[in-house]
Amino acid sequence: MNDTAGPGECPDARQMLDHVLSSDLRYLMGVSYLVLCNNQITNRYIERHYDMPVQAWSALYAIASFPGLLARDIQVLFPRPQNTVSRAVALLVGRGHVREEPLPGDARAKRLFTTPSGLALLDGILTAVRARQEEMFAPLTPAERETFLALSRKIALGPRLTQSDTMP
Repeated sequence: MNDTAGPGECPDARQMLDHVLSSDLRYLMGVSYLVLCNNQITNRYIERHYDMPVQAWSALYAIASFPGLLARDIQVLFPRPQNTVSRAVALLVGRGHVREEPLPGDARAKRLFTTPSGLALLDGILTAVRARQEEMFAPLTPAERETFLALSRKIALGPRLTQSDTMP
């Protein structure tokens, strides 16, 4: 696996990461590593500073971006189990950051809207998240960032990200 560790010795973290990112699984491992590292930092920050799980702030972001959104539609932007989304929405409603309005014709479905306190909360969170985005993408040039985004969009908007023949 590596040339620097002797028999029975563990390679250092950088060597292990380099190996995984050079393996036959390098594309999936690369995406996973980026996402999981960012989630680790972002989750910890949101939990410490706002006393909420990360899925609550992302739900708040979705609701502010698309007023009147249904909770089930949050999964389109942030693929998480429905019960996780429902708990996040309940927390936001309970804290007064989101309000619900029944959907005409379906009393169980609720349209979601941010409240002024929800918008103020989101504004503070977005300041930190934008700074984190800048920090995370600092190694890339502006052109590389645009290429990264274009490739990410192509994968995200393609049909094979959210469904699989290989892993049904």
